[in-house]
Amino acid sequence: MNRQSRIPFSAILVALTLFPGCSYSTDGAAQQGAVPDGAAEKVAISTPPPIEPKPEPKPEPKPEPKPEPPAPAAGSVYKIKDGEWPMWGGSPSRNMVNTREKGIPKTWDLKTKKNIKWVVPLGSQSYGNPVVTGGKVLVGTNNQLERNPKITGDKGNVMCFQASDGKFLWQAVHDKLESGRVNDWPEQGICSTGVVDDGKYYYVSNRAELVCADLEGFLDGENDGPFKEEKYTSPIDGDFIWVLDMMEELGVFPHNLATSSPLIVNDLVYIHTSNGVEKDHITIPSPRAPSFIAVDKKTGILVWENAAPGEKIIHGQWSSPTYSFAGGRPQIIFPGGDGWVRSFEPLKGELLWEFDCNPKDAVYDLGGKGTKNEIIATAVAVGDRVYVGVGQDPEHGEGIGHLYSIDATKSGDITESGRVWHLGDKDFRRTISTCAVKDGLVYAVDLSGFLQCIDQETGKSYWTHDMLAAVWGSPTWIDGHVYLGDEDGDVVVLKAGKKLEVVSELNMDNSVYSTPVASDGVLYIANRTHLFAIAEQREPAEQRENTEEKK
Repeated sequence: MNRQSRIPFSAILVALTLFPGCSYSTDGAAQQGAVPDGAAEKVAISTPPPIEPKPEPKPEPKPEPKPEPPAPAAGSVYKIKDGEWPMWGGSPSRNMVNTREKGIPKTWDLKTKKNIKWVVPLGSQSYGNPVVTGGKVLVGTNNQLERNPKITGDKGNVMCFQASDGKFLWQAVHDKLESGRVNDWPEQGICSTGVVDDGKYYYVSNRAELVCADLEGFLDGENDGPFKEEKYTSPIDGDFIWVLDMMEELGVFPHNLATSSPLIVNDLVYIHTSNGVEKDHITIPSPRAPSFIAVDKKTGILVWENAAPGEKIIHGQWSSPTYSFAGGRPQIIFPGGDGWVRSFEPLKGELLWEFDCNPKDAVYDLGGKGTKNEIIATAVAVGDRVYVGVGQDPEHGEGIGHLYSIDATKSGDITESGRVWHLGDKDFRRTISTCAVKDGLVYAVDLSGFLQCIDQETGKSYWTHDMLAAVWGSPTWIDGHVYLGDEDGDVVVLKAGKKLEVVSELNMDNSVYSTPVASDGVLYIANRTHLFAIAEQREPAEQRENTEEKK
């Protein structure tokens, strides 16, 4: 029943702002002007015999400028395969809605094993959300379980399981940073939720590395890609294609933990770097280091960066990027550590618009007593609108928050012109959760545990459900129902719609800090220590016949 977080958020969310107006010159070299025709210089000597003039060389044809790659359009940025949940939010829009899955269980029982397909142990704390692809399930956790007995102690782990039966396949293991908890909080593991693309898994490690890993690990007996410096190389270890060390190569100073969940749009990977404050919670060691970056997904080479908010970072930057196609423009949406949402052109990082989610009179006080917030939630893009709420480290407790609907067709500072509607103060408190938007309704929850159903166009709240506990995860719409877990370990299933209707509430034996996901007929829920695969169990034909005979 306690709404205050029991685990230091610094651990879990420790989940990319760039130089405003950053651009790249596309101008070619200046052409020399043609020499003007003029009278020949007079001489006082006799004119020599005429010399046959040499033919002027033909000017070499100018090379055709290389065409820029086309800007990504709606629906062309990422192909999602049926029966998969390949990234945080399921799609580049990050909308927590799954319209592909049907028949997902609404009830289950851990004691009787009703509808429990399989259960596997994770580490002692698990904050990464499940990703399902190609018959595999991947999730971030820590090394408490020590699946490889040769690798001991506190680490950050990504574990990969077989989706059919939960068989453990391999794990990617990352040592803790020597700098300690200011950059890499103890026992938190990997909080980033990865994204799958072309047989590769992209995620952010606890060491603030953007990692491209082979989905087969070392199980296939091959060390793929140019990266050959893996420390752990047994058959159950992870195989890295390339690694971008953001602290070493970009000068980033992650506060408490790097957590961003990567976004892939065509050939680029986008992430927040988690650049933040020092342990005194005041000094910003690297204000010029990038907060938001775009990287070539094949090579790991930096394509563009932006350092906003620079000196105005409040605490940390633990959000994740979103893709939007609004007003005929492709956009990458980056919620920042100063409470501003920024939109960038995907290929060069040119700033399109920015929106301040804090009232102008808001004040930030250390420890969370103030009214000014950063943004930890991921923005959701639906049509021409962006939906996002503000919040703080859950360790700071409850407080005044704000939820916005933003018109993403505008340009420049759209704090006033782009506001469609707003809920805040007592009507919506701090949040670290992402929305689900479906059938004209927005499902949004705050850290205090109040889940609301809100009109998508007007911002009117139709109902509120009290979870009676703090909520770190996000509501997910699956087959006409909304699923949501809380810190007390309860998962509620509600019927979607304007009328509040609770279908079931089930306990998972431990805190649920992640978000339920569905894939190929199975519901996956990770609590702090275990991953559950939940699926409808049908009676064997013989048992059904006996039951019908008794009737």
